[in-house]
Order: sequence, then C-alpha cells, then structure tokens
Amino acid sequence: MTQDQLKALVGQAALQEVQPGTIIGVGTGSTVNHFIDALATMPRRVAGAVSSSAATTARLRAHGIAVLEAGEVEQLAVYIDGADEIDGRGCMIKGGGAALTREKIVANLALRFVCIADVSKRVDVLGRFPLPVEVIAMAAAQVARRFEAIGGRAVLRDGVLTDNGHPLLDVHGLTIADPLALEMEINQWPGMVSVGLFARHRAQSCLLGTLGGVIRQDF
Repeated sequence: MTQDQLKALVGQAALQEVQPGTIIGVGTGSTVNHFIDALATMPRRVAGAVSSSAATTARLRAHGIAVLEAGEVEQLAVYIDGADEIDGRGCMIKGGGAALTREKIVANLALRFVCIADVSKRVDVLGRFPLPVEVIAMAAAQVARRFEAIGGRAVLRDGVLTDNGHPLLDVHGLTIADPLALEMEINQWPGMVSVGLFARHRAQSCLLGTLGGVIRQDF
C-alpha cells in the first residue's frame, strides 16, 4: 500500500466516529481530504461542519456539505483531523498545512478529537517534524531568538501566510519530551499567535493506517 492509500483507509474508517445529523469539526490536510470525500458518501449526512481552513471549506462545499462558522455553534460532537506527528499520549505536532490556529479553535469546540494518520506519523517523542509557529510579523525575529535559546532553529516559511494573514516559522532541532509544558511556555511569548503543539488539545483517539489495516488507539 502507498502512503496515500493508507490515508484513504483511515479517512474511510473515520466515518465510524461520525453520527448522521450532528455538526462536526473538520481539519485540514491530505488525510482529511480523504475523510471529506468519504463523508460525502454517507447515506445519511451530517447536519454541517465547522471547517479549519479555506481549503477544507471549499472541499466540503464542493460535496454539498454545509459549512458553519465557529461562532454559530457552542459544541461539536467530534473533531476529525490529521497530524504531522503524534506520540503515545495523543499529543501532536500540527501545522504543516498552515492551519494550526484555526485547527486549535475548532478542536476546542469539540467533545472528542479523533486523529487520523498513516503509521509514519506515530513517534515516541515529538520533534523530528519541524514545529510550526504562527506569529505576528513584527515579532518573527524575536520569537526566532527565543527558540534559539532553547536549542531550536526557526526558519521563516517563505511565501506562506496563514488564512489569518500571518507568517509561519518552522522550528527544527527540538526534542519535545514534555509537550504540555513547552506549549504553555511558548504561548506566553509576545507576538505568538499559536504554536503547533497540541497537548492541551490532544487527541482522545487515533486511527492509524498500517499495512495490516487500521489500528485504533485510545488515550
């Protein structure tokens, strides 16, 4: 099986997490795109979705799935999204698709976060994938120096602005043994919009696509 086939496998499996008639949260990325395509095949559809990005909104609407603004709902039954890395506690690095802030907002509305990923995203310790950070432009150099002080190398993602209009830094060289503590620390830095560590908003379950099929892990 190719990596894309594994992504399609978990995208289809995630339908088991969705109840018809509910409002759900939908993340961003290539694995989530497979989930959206599968979502459109449900005989009884969801009532609507809160989207984490412009790209996801466009794909949902192309399938005739209603998209609601986050401010229109108080709670979501479930949030389905991928990850760039996920550890054995459900903590994740996210933001490779530049949607980390909106993903965190939608995740905060949901009763459950179900991560869908191929097995290559499962790690023992976070940090091999560069940590994305959304920042206010005038603080980018200052935030980069803060990361250098803790052993990271922050690189501006050239030519990319988030849907919120902000630049992104990708931080290389971190070994993140305590994701929650690091997330809380980085959140205090002036100029930070959001860090792609999802520890406070970690996954409650993960569906991993493997050559042997989909493995479910609950945290």
